[in-house]
Amino acid sequence: MEDDNAAARVIQDLRVLVAAAGPGARLPSVRELTARHHASPVTVAGAVRRLVAEGLIEARPGRGTFVAAAPDERRAPDLSWQTVALGPRPSGESEMQALLALPRDGAIALSGGYLDADLQPAAALGAALSRAARQPATWQRGPVEGREDLRAWFAREAGNGLRAEDMVICPGGQAALSSAVRALTVPGDALLVESPTYLGALAVARAAGLRVVPVPADADGVRPDHLAAAFARTGARLFYCQPLHANPHGATLAADRRVRVTDAVRDAGAFLIEDDYARDLTIDGPAPPPLAVDDPDGHVIYLRSLTKSTAPGLRVAAIGARGPAGARLRAARLLDDFYVAGPLQQAAVEFLTSPAWSRHRRTLATALRTRRESLVAALRRHLPSLCPQSVPRGGLHLWIRLPDGVDDVAVAAAAAAEGVIVFPGRPWYAAEPPAPHLRLTYAAAAPDLMDEAVRRLARALRGERASV
Repeated sequence: MEDDNAAARVIQDLRVLVAAAGPGARLPSVRELTARHHASPVTVAGAVRRLVAEGLIEARPGRGTFVAAAPDERRAPDLSWQTVALGPRPSGESEMQALLALPRDGAIALSGGYLDADLQPAAALGAALSRAARQPATWQRGPVEGREDLRAWFAREAGNGLRAEDMVICPGGQAALSSAVRALTVPGDALLVESPTYLGALAVARAAGLRVVPVPADADGVRPDHLAAAFARTGARLFYCQPLHANPHGATLAADRRVRVTDAVRDAGAFLIEDDYARDLTIDGPAPPPLAVDDPDGHVIYLRSLTKSTAPGLRVAAIGARGPAGARLRAARLLDDFYVAGPLQQAAVEFLTSPAWSRHRRTLATALRTRRESLVAALRRHLPSLCPQSVPRGGLHLWIRLPDGVDDVAVAAAAAAEGVIVFPGRPWYAAEPPAPHLRLTYAAAAPDLMDEAVRRLARALRGERASV
């Protein structure tokens, strides 16, 4: 209590001195204030720190304390020099910021790439992390490539096309993708991508200084004939692909195209990054095996993340490759992060090897089916002309074709004004889009909100078409 009274006296004394003096005036030293108020140096120093935090005084190391300048008298910082030093702004950053933005209060989210909080196994993950945190060994430095048991789990999920020693644990799929692109290319190389494709892949490629070459895809996935032609024309040595429930368009690579796609990659002496993000998001029937299963010669780079199917905070993924490509991936991950936090890896192992994982996958499939059907039903009621003819068998999104002449970016902005968040199709294309689209996410809003969300979207679309 005495210390509190002393601190109050020092603060009051300094406030009086600041009010009476002009900006820049020297104030009594800690030693002087200690003697004047019979307070300890610690108490005086704490009082000074409080007034520094309030902006009333300035502490200048080695010189003392001074009355701070009034806010309007301080020189505004001049950061304009950074424009010259930094050069042009990288492309794609604004689209990624928009994709990851949180919806405002009251808005219904039909956008985003993560599960609604109601679908996340938060209790099971919390229990797993609690158990992991109590194990002292998890806080020690482990193998830079990640825990062997976790790498073995990811290898088995790849269909035994890869071994545990081929895998490296990463802090999320985006980090894995970024490392792979930088490890396997040099600036100026061509990267082939499906068209449309995952927005994050386009951002990574452009940040790495690559030439992005789109390859047309349809309801059966990427076109093998166009893929072979693109390899021949560009000399590319890397193709990024999502064969299962591709984001944004939802297509799964048809059975008769799988061999033709891998043959095109092999004939070009190239690599295929298989982004298997939606393996745990299949809704209808069994999912086909990864392409990595039938890859004896190491052309497939396999990427798998837990984040999309669990929770945004479980930033655990793995990427794997055979031979020198695998060695380069592991070296790239070492340079980027050293290793993924041990408690997070242990929590992932705890969760994946418990009955909670199987229960979550079953529950999730049922919940996603309900939400997908609710969104489709709402489109049939309020926007029947936009209801997709082919509904994806898994994933998180519907890819909606808008009428010709409609500006998808303007529709998304109008929808936001109506209180529903959707994402325009244009940024998902590496070149000019052949038609306007919207990506509608059914995993981010409750089923009973779908009807109102589509009502709001319908109003936005009517308003936009009326203004054309």
